[in-house]
Amino acid sequence: MAISRYDDDTLVKEGRLLATNTAIVRLRDAISAGNIGVVVKVAKKTERLDIMAHQLYGDGRLWWIIAIASGIGWWPQVPPGTRLVVPVDAGQVAGVL
Repeated sequence: MAISRYDDDTLVKEGRLLATNTAIVRLRDAISAGNIGVVVKVAKKTERLDIMAHQLYGDGRLWWIIAIASGIGWWPQVPPGTRLVVPVDAGQVAGVL
């Protein structure tokens, strides 16, 4: 399941802009409103967001969903002890992006 944080962003289409935060805002707002189910976990040593995304969503490229929900920036590996907010259903995420 390929979900891009840029799919519905008109500023990014056709390469006119390389970065935007509208998907970040929509996803975080949906989580805050309770429209997306999440679990909270604490990262263990050597745990990576891309591996977690592969296990949960079947696609490691969706690691950015966990990064956005957790507010931790853009890197698939996080330090142990990092609090992770993990959306449990990528389909719900796709619905808000």
